Amino acid sequence: MFAKLQRKSLPLSLGLLLAGLSTGALAANATPAVDAGAAPANQTIQVTLVLKLRNQAALEDYIKQTVTPGSAHFQQFLTTSQFAQQYGATSDAIARVQSYLQKQGLSSEVLPSNLAIRATGTAAQVGALFQTSIHNYVSRQSGRRFHKPASAPQIPSAIADVVDAASGLSNERTYRPHHLTAPSFASLNHPPAKADALSATTTGSSGNPTASGVPGSYTVGDVANFYDINPLYKRGVLGKGATVAIVTLSNFYPSDATTYWSDIGLATKPNRIKQVHVDGGGAIDDGSGETSIDVEQSGGVAPDANIIVYDAPNAGNGYVDAFAQAVSDNIADSISTSWGSPEIFNFAALNVDGASDTDTSDAGDLRAFHDIFLEAAVQGQSLFAASGDSGAYDTVRDLGAGTDVGDYTAPLTVDSPASDPYITAAGGTTLPYSYAFGTGPTKSIKQESVWGWDYIQNYFDTYIGPNVVDLFSTGGGGGVSVYWHTPFYQVFTNGIRVSEKNQSLVYNDPSAGPTTLLKLPSRFAGRNVPDIALNADPETGYIFVSTYDGGLNSGEGGTSFVAPQLNGITALLRQSTGHRIGLWNPQVYAIQNVFGYGRFSAFNSVRAGDNWFYDGAPRYNQGAGIGSLDVSNLDAFLRSGF
Repeated sequence: MFAKLQRKSLPLSLGLLLAGLSTGALAANATPAVDAGAAPANQTIQVTLVLKLRNQAALEDYIKQTVTPGSAHFQQFLTTSQFAQQYGATSDAIARVQSYLQKQGLSSEVLPSNLAIRATGTAAQVGALFQTSIHNYVSRQSGRRFHKPASAPQIPSAIADVVDAASGLSNERTYRPHHLTAPSFASLNHPPAKADALSATTTGSSGNPTASGVPGSYTVGDVANFYDINPLYKRGVLGKGATVAIVTLSNFYPSDATTYWSDIGLATKPNRIKQVHVDGGGAIDDGSGETSIDVEQSGGVAPDANIIVYDAPNAGNGYVDAFAQAVSDNIADSISTSWGSPEIFNFAALNVDGASDTDTSDAGDLRAFHDIFLEAAVQGQSLFAASGDSGAYDTVRDLGAGTDVGDYTAPLTVDSPASDPYITAAGGTTLPYSYAFGTGPTKSIKQESVWGWDYIQNYFDTYIGPNVVDLFSTGGGGGVSVYWHTPFYQVFTNGIRVSEKNQSLVYNDPSAGPTTLLKLPSRFAGRNVPDIALNADPETGYIFVSTYDGGLNSGEGGTSFVAPQLNGITALLRQSTGHRIGLWNPQVYAIQNVFGYGRFSAFNSVRAGDNWFYDGAPRYNQGAGIGSLDVSNLDAFLRSGF
């Protein structure tokens, strides 16, 4: 463990083999973009105002009751209109906000939930409204153009008492899809991996006929074999009557999903995919494969479920709007997303000029997401988010990547929106398999382990040579939030931790020297992530189909596979139990805390491996949460009312 503690303080090389560059606010704050001057006065700006909830404490108590057996409101989920009437903004408050916006020249639209107002105006109008000036900028790294306030915006005092957050004033920040491809390690021989006896499966009567049994080419059939889903299929539980939703930031080709299901021999409900393009929709771009993965996995696990894909632009208020639309529509029983960004990228220290380097107040979308997730929970919609693919150091993938601007340190951080207490964070494991690289010997993973590629790093350093590759810190995201406090369902969970000491994000400017951008709170009693983990290591990964990425792809992984798999599993549970499942977290933690691990447990403890800092353990751990699933046993608990 001492070596891991030392590693966290080292500079993060920008030449990492697997890292990619984000145009997020942090990189721009550290290496300023070129200010192209005030945006044209008539430039269109879209802003979403998320309104403050009424009676939030009562709302949180009601949510807890909906998922607590024996409570007065157990499984009594609300409709959107009921949520609006009881917890959304009042009609008077909404009328006041809309009247104020209209006087400033902005048009507006209210969601049926009374939770959010989408406003559109010119740069001049929006700047005046928020007491700032909207400027255009050009990223020095990518050349991408974006707009953002030139000074800290202020919510107008006339409506500040009813507005919780404003999303979209800046469209600088983008989110990252959480999937990875197994690297070829240059010209080194990498023989096909093979499944160990512990993970090898058979098809036919005892297994799933759509499974491949080949690490790196696994299908949803293999997922069914690994996590005991087949007994539900044999009972005819295929997701009939359930609807899953995908919230994503890229458009895709729906034929990718139907091709995938057809190619693996999986019969599915026809004409099941519906697309909803929010704010004009996302583009067909580098993220399109992510959307294909999400649809293929969720719809493959639950082949009779309906699927709605909410796609939005990857900038500004797009992500918030897509979630708000999916929740306000309230058609989907469960919703997953595989996109995220480091939680700390929201903090004032990294976004507001002149803010203290210890200011971790929210200057981003954390509050906006939280309010929307509370609505989803009380409506019984289960939410899932990928926890990230950068191990315990979430900023590494976003800040590392082929530029010459210098190095950042790598503090222990977690991903958002997975860090929110009202979404289930999907972590990653490595399944048992055997591997060899170059002329090195064959090694094996003997049990399902926390996914972290330090096991490959150690192999290379020992058998191929040091400094050949740098895989730090690829693995399943996990750790401790430094914004959200420990939620009630984790208070009595063995293994929950507080944030570590001496964690800072420092930019080592090649000309000016080190600059501390953010000092993270130490010993903060925060929400721990992930909650549940399934196989995500690309070395024991999957195939998927993406037209944008050339068709059939193998050796794919990342926690972006896990979130939609949990989404599909929820559709099965929805059919099996006859009702929505609601927020998973209080239920699964209660089951694990009371019944533990064993033959009839709903969870498999993940005791081995690590995500570069947090180790697997026979309890909750920040690499795999409370463990991987036994879906059949979980179904039995839920049907019994546990």
